Amino acid sequence: MQTCEFDGPRFDVSTSEADTIDKIVDRALAGDKTIDALSLDMDLCATHANGCPMDFAKLLAADNFNFWHDVDGIRRHIDRTTGRLTHCFLPRASLRRRDV
Repeated sequence: MQTCEFDGPRFDVSTSEADTIDKIVDRALAGDKTIDALSLDMDLCATHANGCPMDFAKLLAADNFNFWHDVDGIRRHIDRTTGRLTHCFLPRASLRRRDV
C-alpha cells in the first residue's frame, strides 16, 4: 500500500472560526468587489493554521483602517505554497504567543 503525504499548507479551522471568516470575507467583498472570495477565505484559513494564529473576532470588529491593513497584508504577504506569511508581516489581529 502506498501512502501519500501532502507538504502544502494546512487549512484547519474550527466551525466557529470558519463562520467568522465567512463574515470577514463578506465585509471585504462589500468594500472591494474585485476580491476573490475563495482565495481570501483560503488565505485567512492558511494564515491561521500555518504559524500565525488569528483572532478572527477582533479582525471582524476592527475599524476600516486596521481591517484593511490585515486583509490586504495577508493577501500580499502569504506564501501560498506554505501558508506562511512572508516579509515579517504580522497582522494586527494575530494572537500573540501569550494569547495562544
